[in-house]
Amino acid sequence: PKEGFRFIKQIYVCGDTSAKEKKAYLKGQTIGEYVNLCRTIANTPGGDMTPQLLASEAKKAAGGLPVKVTAFDEKKLKELKAGGILGVGKGSKFPPRLIVMEYWGAGKPKASKATKRPTKGKAGINKNDPVVLVGKGITFDTGGLSLKPSASMLGMHMDMSGGAAVIATIALVAKLKLKKNIVAIVPAVENMIGGESYRPGDVLRSMSGKTIEVLNTDAEGRVVLADALHYAKKYSPKLCVDVATLTGAAVVALGERANAFMTRDKKFHKLFQELGEESGDYMWPLPLWDEYLEDIKGTHGDLTNANNNGKPYGGTITAAMFLAQFAGDMPWVHVDMAPRMNTIPSDELARGASGEPVRFLYKLLEEY
Repeated sequence: PKEGFRFIKQIYVCGDTSAKEKKAYLKGQTIGEYVNLCRTIANTPGGDMTPQLLASEAKKAAGGLPVKVTAFDEKKLKELKAGGILGVGKGSKFPPRLIVMEYWGAGKPKASKATKRPTKGKAGINKNDPVVLVGKGITFDTGGLSLKPSASMLGMHMDMSGGAAVIATIALVAKLKLKKNIVAIVPAVENMIGGESYRPGDVLRSMSGKTIEVLNTDAEGRVVLADALHYAKKYSPKLCVDVATLTGAAVVALGERANAFMTRDKKFHKLFQELGEESGDYMWPLPLWDEYLEDIKGTHGDLTNANNNGKPYGGTITAAMFLAQFAGDMPWVHVDMAPRMNTIPSDELARGASGEPVRFLYKLLEEY
């Protein structure tokens, strides 16, 4: 019909249709379904996707699957001293949530091993330690008091695309019964203007105890991720990957065809690039040298949430350097997916969210 088909009902495959090939087709179909789930969640307008509703979508995605979903409310966040999440969320009438999803496909690690083992540089000491996926869940981003221009605010209902990606990925892993342990963490917050909005010049105390000097309320994603990354440490992960539509600077650097990634562990450089090529969700590394730390040292707090020199250079890297201070000794990789938030014509997809990097994350979890 002229209006097109919304769903494909049947696909006929001519050629080799052995059991092995049928299994592969069904796997590919399932991956596609969960990429589309990610796109659907990310495309939902901000008025229909508040932090609480995003938590509901996470529970819906995990429905019928062996995935435990917990959504921490304001009271619990105060107990956790999640000052970053609470600070960014103050301006909205819709309170923040910290969404935690757990899938123990390989069996839960023994508590004694998970809590007592050292983590510094010791990836994989316990083979059942989980991979933790952290996804930025800003359900709408006005920029806060550092207000975005009107044109820049369009599409900011998709500022939770990283959160949508990790929700879809852990559900996909459970659906395909991968024998791996995976945890997904999504700090869900609306960055809104209100009488209680956090201000430039405020100092927030994060869950880790480190203080954050706010220079720009539109650099909120890294502030909420700081608390989520610290919370991830409780799982003693063998790898932590955070995914976020974090910086426009990443789009300037790479265009709209590849995700940027940064890590202090060089062994992940080759792996991420190769799996990016294989999955179709391209990954390209940027440096994360210690010298960049100078650009985010605070005057009234430990760290600034934007470049302290007022210069707009290297914003993707300094944002990652900020997150590195909260990732600590965990084996950790930061993925800035801002370049791939929106589809482009060559994707041959409907306009809106791209659904990246679900394919990449699944491939990574299969192989790591």
